[in-house]
Amino acid sequence: MLAALKQGEAYGYELLQRINQTDGLGMTESTVYPLLARLTEDGFLTVRAVASKSGPPRRYYKLTRVGRSRLQEMSHLWNNFSAGVESLLNGENR
Repeated sequence: MLAALKQGEAYGYELLQRINQTDGLGMTESTVYPLLARLTEDGFLTVRAVASKSGPPRRYYKLTRVGRSRLQEMSHLWNNFSAGVESLLNGENR
């Protein structure tokens, strides 16, 4: 979710589309909204409501400084992990 917000502020359904358009990833609304609430509560996201002509206000989410830092940490961990798995799959020792 943090990586999907790296592109910039977005509302929940837009984030769902960003994620679901990525090969190998898939989420449902029932997963996205609780995750957004938790990330906001943990201080990784800010949220602002914008009036909508077609229903309830849209909630736009944006990475905070802490969220950008956490994304950077997680990206580093993922890169190390995936390089290790790739090494094992190729029969190499690292």
